[in-house]
Amino acid sequence: MKQSPLFSGIVYLVLGLLFTYVAILTVNETGWGFFSYLLVLLATFDIGAGIRMIQFHFKLKNVPKK
Repeated sequence: MKQSPLFSGIVYLVLGLLFTYVAILTVNETGWGFFSYLLVLLATFDIGAGIRMIQFHFKLKNVPKK
């Protein structure tokens, strides 16, 4: 099954927000540890990938079809 870049981008953004939320909870409970930094790193990559995928979707949408 082929997924659109828009759907993939939204999934990446949701995962990034989820990782950010869990990182905030972890920092509030235990402070800045390895797991907190790992969650922030994963959230950063997921949010960045989500934004790029959504931009790619709109670039593909604007390309004239032959």
